Amino acid sequence: MAGTIGVLAGTALGPSASRADAPAARAQDRRTVPAPRAQDRQTVPAPRARGWQAVPAPGSLPAAQLRRVAAAGPRLAWAVGEESLGAQTQQQALSMVWNGSVWTKSDLSHLTHTRIVDVAGVHSSAAWAVGHPTGDGTPLLRWDGTTWREADFPGRGEPDVRLTSVAVGRDRQVWVCGTRDGAARLLHGHGRRWRWLDPLPVESVNLWRVVVRRPGEVWVCGDRSNGGGWSGLVARWDGAWTVLPPIVGLRLGIADVHSAGPDDVWAVGTEAGVGGPIGRPGNPALSHWDGTAWTRVEPGFALGSLTGIASDARGRAAWISGWNFSDQTRGTYLRRDGDTWTLARGPAGPAPAPYLNDVTSVPGTRGFWSVGMTHSAPYPPTEAYSEHLGA
Repeated sequence: MAGTIGVLAGTALGPSASRADAPAARAQDRRTVPAPRAQDRQTVPAPRARGWQAVPAPGSLPAAQLRRVAAAGPRLAWAVGEESLGAQTQQQALSMVWNGSVWTKSDLSHLTHTRIVDVAGVHSSAAWAVGHPTGDGTPLLRWDGTTWREADFPGRGEPDVRLTSVAVGRDRQVWVCGTRDGAARLLHGHGRRWRWLDPLPVESVNLWRVVVRRPGEVWVCGDRSNGGGWSGLVARWDGAWTVLPPIVGLRLGIADVHSAGPDDVWAVGTEAGVGGPIGRPGNPALSHWDGTAWTRVEPGFALGSLTGIASDARGRAAWISGWNFSDQTRGTYLRRDGDTWTLARGPAGPAPAPYLNDVTSVPGTRGFWSVGMTHSAPYPPTEAYSEHLGA
């Protein structure tokens, strides 16, 4: 699809609103400082937590949006999507790179792709993306330090190969999900040697995201046909597939998944419902797996979507990006507060009606990035948009 201090709302979400039908730093100076005299002591207020702040992502050609974001650290991040979505223009892939101070648009004139759908990276020499093809097959892209270049892999150019998401572990191993030979699969490698893993043992599946939990263990999510619509799909690969019971809903798809362990998995997405007029928003879907069953959790707003999950330094799900149809004046987030989720908002003013497509943590810091577009619809004058949460 998707300096002002953000305002955090106080809507707390209970841990189990309903149950799905699961058949399923810098080192401090060490100088000795004399203790202040009693008359010199002052009460210093505790520092206030900073909220989400809009950060310009200039140069995109309306209509444009950023779909995914990945960060290697505070001085290197990537955001990808598409631009020139107007009716009289040719849609083009869009890429931004963060250098610690500003977002800069990458030169993609050597590519013919209409969009870049996902990005992942842990270092300037270990960053990968998935493009949307103009011909046969789906391109896998590698960052060369300046821009994205097509990379070779088994199945490149084959008309039935469709890549949808990419993840990179701290060991620089690369995991790509998609389809080949009519089955959902993972492509695993490190840039020189690749191999396709065993097919996911479920038919009629779309995979939308792959994430790395630890070396050798990755999770995928998407949707699976249930005969009259589709249900949410979450599965784990750790040398073999483990498919969790479907997340039951009315045309429900899962956009992102986060696992802190086999009994602590969060999944977010959108439930399209029973249909309606064109443009009708779906319902945000938030679900938790406790090792036995899925529990649906009320997200604090009824119409819209949930699009991404980011973890904190301890590896626990911490922030969720989304879109609140009923209040589009600011970006919408869910913030983890202990065992509950709290509705939070981005800054007011920088974008007319921001839509957030993704959120990610910044390694080595307590910060986060989110990306999306300045309006909720991908039509001119919509432009690329990003927000940052500092420590």
